[in-house]
Amino acid sequence: MVSGRAKNAPLNSRTHTFRVYSIGGQVFEPTPLETNSPEKIAGDGINAPGSCLPSRRPIASQGALVSKPSSSPPKRLCVPCRLAAIGAVVAALAGGFAYTAGWLTPARLTTARIVNQLQANAGVYPGYRRNHAKGVCVSGYFVSNGDGAEVSRAGLFDPGVITPVIGRFAIPGGNPYAPDASVPIRSMALLFQLKDGEQWRTGMNSVPLFPVRTPLKFFEQLVASRPDPATGKPDPARLKAFFAANPETQPFLAWLKANPPSSSFANAAYYSVNAFRFTNADGQTRAVRWATQPEAPYAPLTAAQKEDKNFLGGELEQRLKEGALRWDLILTVAAPGDPTNDATQQWPADRQQIDAGTLVIDHESSQAEGLCRDVNFDPTILPAGIRPSDDPLLAARSAAYALSFNRRTHEEAQQPDLPSHPAAQPSQPDQPSNGAHS
Repeated sequence: MVSGRAKNAPLNSRTHTFRVYSIGGQVFEPTPLETNSPEKIAGDGINAPGSCLPSRRPIASQGALVSKPSSSPPKRLCVPCRLAAIGAVVAALAGGFAYTAGWLTPARLTTARIVNQLQANAGVYPGYRRNHAKGVCVSGYFVSNGDGAEVSRAGLFDPGVITPVIGRFAIPGGNPYAPDASVPIRSMALLFQLKDGEQWRTGMNSVPLFPVRTPLKFFEQLVASRPDPATGKPDPARLKAFFAANPETQPFLAWLKANPPSSSFANAAYYSVNAFRFTNADGQTRAVRWATQPEAPYAPLTAAQKEDKNFLGGELEQRLKEGALRWDLILTVAAPGDPTNDATQQWPADRQQIDAGTLVIDHESSQAEGLCRDVNFDPTILPAGIRPSDDPLLAARSAAYALSFNRRTHEEAQQPDLPSHPAAQPSQPDQPSNGAHS
């Protein structure tokens, strides 16, 4: 194809573009047609003026490579066709965005519907996470003993490696002023900063399993937990009906009943809940869940603590004044047949366990000023040697965390004077939670 301005034509004169078509060595060019000619849009034949296909007229002998400019401009794609093509592209893009957003299928489950339901249940507190809104930042490091390298080639498992850690302790729920005793679950979120620039982010709960297996069931649980306008609390009958209709929730409820909440962030164990795939230096891949087991002995929540709406943060601060806190990182390796896509099922207790090293927490700060404030603890941000399993909750968690992060950081940008880590405030209605981070 050759294009150009007619030789010696002034800059303000009509310009032409010349296209050359070669078929079997015979070169053709479109029949010339003035750009603004009425015939441009009047023709109705395949090769009639105004057709979207070029009229082919031999202009050179076989083997010719170029043609001389004609005295008239070549035919361009007809205006209606061009507009139709542009419209089709715009419609396709708009349709794709609309489908992704759920506008075309309002009944389809989307990330926004999940996060919106979290907000509807707890209320909207600008600048705070949509779940686990009340928490405290911590920091420290992880010391590897080298045993974790048996299952993963991730650099933090190499012998003697010390990896800096940013973390956060929190309680579930979207209300940053909720009493600490209002929920029976604690959470620990960690970011391991590997020396090669990679990161391992994880959000863990003090319960080793999840109440439901899929994002849809999680959403249905949120809907069942929404407060009754008359009482400000969830309807017990509606919750009972949900649990009865979903027997997969029974192991979670049974575990909570048998294990009273801990008296401290420091004496609780925390679990990955979901399974992940670990690959070692030999290329062997196995499914793994992990837990952090505390050095401090477990003790249940006391009656006096139940009267203190903010006891967890104060108790943690006091412990750290006395010295660093430690947890062992325990990797549990699945056997063939153990479910990796169902967080409602625990693996048998006799599975191989590897003590991979020690997590040390030696500093705490408010979540408004600490390093954890701007961290999205997305559990799918992983180093080489660890990757997500087929658990459907992982993708949903990642998407919900991202949307929650985007909303709260946008609110912070719009309202720079948002409050810092909250002091005691009048409590809002208690909201049951299953501990999903956001």
